Amino acid sequence: MTAAIAQTDPRDIAPPPAPSALTAARDPVALFLDLDGVLAPIEARPDDVVPDPRRTRLLDRLVEALDGRVAVLSGRSISDVDRILERRIAAVAGVHGLERRTADGQIDSVGAEADVALAAESLTDALSNAIAAGVQLENKGVGVAIHYRNAPDRGPEVRHAATVEARARGLHLQPGHMVVELKGGDTDKGRALAAFLTEAPFAGARPVMIGDDRTDEAAFRAAEAAGGFGILVDPRWASAARYSLPDTAAVAAWLAGFAEGVR
Repeated sequence: MTAAIAQTDPRDIAPPPAPSALTAARDPVALFLDLDGVLAPIEARPDDVVPDPRRTRLLDRLVEALDGRVAVLSGRSISDVDRILERRIAAVAGVHGLERRTADGQIDSVGAEADVALAAESLTDALSNAIAAGVQLENKGVGVAIHYRNAPDRGPEVRHAATVEARARGLHLQPGHMVVELKGGDTDKGRALAAFLTEAPFAGARPVMIGDDRTDEAAFRAAEAAGGFGILVDPRWASAARYSLPDTAAVAAWLAGFAEGVR
């Protein structure tokens, strides 16, 4: 039986060790990074997140410094991750693990596209007034996300409609920060992280997961179970993450420590 992982109170969570201390350890480090809220600031609309030359250069240096041991675990589709990160990261888990591309480019997808498409159509009708008020539907093929960041008062309506639709279609409900997702398969970022750790170049590495949402908690637990740890950005709840960073600027500064020796 796997031991329970302690939850850290957000008031007590400490900053992570310096990258230099981690790279000096015997076991190599592998970085697993969420995108929104970690590599890029949260924007009002998903499409507002665009490529950033500074971020792209940092990712290039990280991949080189860590011999390719950098993966992105995102709620976005792989194609959208590639758009934003200019395809600098080979290993990507999209839609919370429903899509996964290995470091050597193999893609595996587990989902129910037909059911998701029907759910998206039904939700568009059921939430037509909420959509007019600012709610956004994002069909990712193997999942559909309903964003209510721009209409927070519509949250209860969105959550209710998503719950009803998930039950009707046999889909899995994934709540997040100002978003609810219906997924065509039962998986999460923790399972995706564990799968990467069985493959080159991640096998044998100590995983460090950086996330900002409750959807990252499974990956924090998986990192701990594999001898690594999680870092929660902008902590607001008791978390399985051992450390914290305040915002995306702090994440970029911390990550830059791994790449200091790469020019």
